[in-house]
Amino acid sequence: MPNSLILNLVPQSTIYPQFLTGRHYHALFLNLVSSVDRTLGDVLHDSNADKAFTLSPLQVIMDAGMPRRREERKSSLLQYQHQQAISPGSSCWWRISLLDDTLFSKLTQLWLNINPEQPWHLGSADLFITRIQGTPQSTQPWANACSYSQLYDRASNVEKTIDFVFATPTAFRQGSYDTGLPTRDLVFKSLLQRWNKYSGMEFGSDFIESLFPSFFNIRTEVASDSRSKFIGCVGEISYRIMGDVEVETIKIINALADFALYAGIGRKTTMGMGMVRRI
Repeated sequence: MPNSLILNLVPQSTIYPQFLTGRHYHALFLNLVSSVDRTLGDVLHDSNADKAFTLSPLQVIMDAGMPRRREERKSSLLQYQHQQAISPGSSCWWRISLLDDTLFSKLTQLWLNINPEQPWHLGSADLFITRIQGTPQSTQPWANACSYSQLYDRASNVEKTIDFVFATPTAFRQGSYDTGLPTRDLVFKSLLQRWNKYSGMEFGSDFIESLFPSFFNIRTEVASDSRSKFIGCVGEISYRIMGDVEVETIKIINALADFALYAGIGRKTTMGMGMVRRI
């Protein structure tokens, strides 16, 4: 059952920009896992296979009373590069999505028994987890939970437009190199691969031939840390189902589009890249 969980965090000490990177988020998640199941934490750390979780960059919650520019209020993008340190006492959130029932069940004790006074470490900083959200709210579209059968059953069999927002840099592996261009094949094959691996409801790939980009407002951005740099795309893109397409095929495409919230798309989704949701 896919779960998209929002952890509300409050740092107790300054979080410096060099610790606000994908590998530090990855290390924090593995520490959370190891706190309830050290063997599982070690397995996730050592595995090079496609992993059944994704992570977001840390997001600072803006004070509601602070003025914000119109384009900031309207933006669906997330903050993926931090140039400034995050001050102690700041309200933050961090998204963890889990694609596998086994992984979620093994972490149940963590979610149920989270201690708001237990410090966790992000680089040199201590932070508290004050709350965990697992259901959608008007102010937090990234929280949700839905079984694979529900995703399929609830998927539209008539909607022919798929609108995505790439909220953090999204890149794809092609041969020996990366590309940041979200072609229909790369986007939907990424979703299909993760759906077929975890859902137990395998789909074929023939549907991809009926998809065509109908709108895009994207740009390239760099996601980097001290070790590497990745060029990916952010922004909005729409795909349109064209031609005489069977109802079942339309339903499969819509189910995969809805699945993007949990699965992410492309490379390095366990380090904050490829956060995508349908809009």
